[in-house]
Amino acid sequence: MKIAIIGAGPAGLYLAYLLKRRQPGLEVRVLEQNPPNATFGFGVVFSDRALEFLRDDDAGTYEAITPALERWSDITLDLEGQRVRIDGVGFSAIGRLQLLQLLQDRTRSAGIWVEHGRALASLAEVGDADLVVGADGVNSLVRRTYESAFGATVTPLSNRFAWDGTAKPFETLTQTFRRNEHGAFNAHHYRYSPRMSTFIVETDAETWGRAGFDWMEADATQAYLERLFADVLDGHRLVSNKSAWRQFPRVRNAHWSAHNTVLLGDALHTAHFSIGSGTRLAMEDAIALAKALAAHDFLPAAMQAFEAARRPIVEKLTAAADASAHWYERFAAHMQLAPMDFAMSYVTRSGRVDMERLRRASPAFAAAYESSRNPPHGQ
Repeated sequence: MKIAIIGAGPAGLYLAYLLKRRQPGLEVRVLEQNPPNATFGFGVVFSDRALEFLRDDDAGTYEAITPALERWSDITLDLEGQRVRIDGVGFSAIGRLQLLQLLQDRTRSAGIWVEHGRALASLAEVGDADLVVGADGVNSLVRRTYESAFGATVTPLSNRFAWDGTAKPFETLTQTFRRNEHGAFNAHHYRYSPRMSTFIVETDAETWGRAGFDWMEADATQAYLERLFADVLDGHRLVSNKSAWRQFPRVRNAHWSAHNTVLLGDALHTAHFSIGSGTRLAMEDAIALAKALAAHDFLPAAMQAFEAARRPIVEKLTAAADASAHWYERFAAHMQLAPMDFAMSYVTRSGRVDMERLRRASPAFAAAYESSRNPPHGQ
């Protein structure tokens, strides 16, 4: 069987490796429009234990990635200088480029070399592949080619965000909320190496317009954000890498395969960056698709098995991501709350956390919150 994978992000690279590892006789090509080591953004964050799905199925990749991870066990919320720490909500992170390089090493170990610089104008350029895999991200050529057959929708959220980095390594994943004369801003920041951190700034469309970001040059935008978050950056500069303002695209598909094509990763579904599950979902998609192709010689049956196995899991996580994104679309209104109430609103935003679960997972925060609601007699 000939398989062409379009896109050499985590989904495409990991799928290529898995396919050749499990079925050495397959002819697998990976075509990527960008040159080697070109990537958008800085760090990739995983929720706690998010990579444990690799441990039993692929110990080699697990052992290659996990030593490079930065880890922390708490989240810090900074509401205009008032800080609340939420314990037991662990995350880990790695540089996106470092992750790609590790996965490139895995594909080469399986005898696959990515064909870089292959910007396709049409799927006809792929040739006579039996299966074409769209691992080509949010702007997927594969999805756009068969948009109607996939039942594809791409819905931009209203907030604007810019994905920068900084040389300041933060102790924990931190959510910093600030106001100025133009409106409300939020920074998502976390270290992904001992020397670098991701620094994503988000704001609503009205604030973005009042600040003049629609006409402001990139250097002026960076200077504006450095002034706004000066107390957080502590003298460090922001670092740009294709850091233009964007709107987060909510990608969904009614059908996961069409004709001789199938989608995975961001081409298939997006999960808002606030829950740290996008890369995990992409790699889990690759595992499920590789297993379905190994179990079924008939391609339509393999595609049905892939979707049947993955869709319930994906829909559960993307529903949580959508709920989280909805909270961020209105974060300026939440900033009116007292710090502990604001923190509780943040923690419960996905709809998956109640007080009983919070007492088990985050006992220090739960106790502090309950104390704030029921202060000692006489206070």
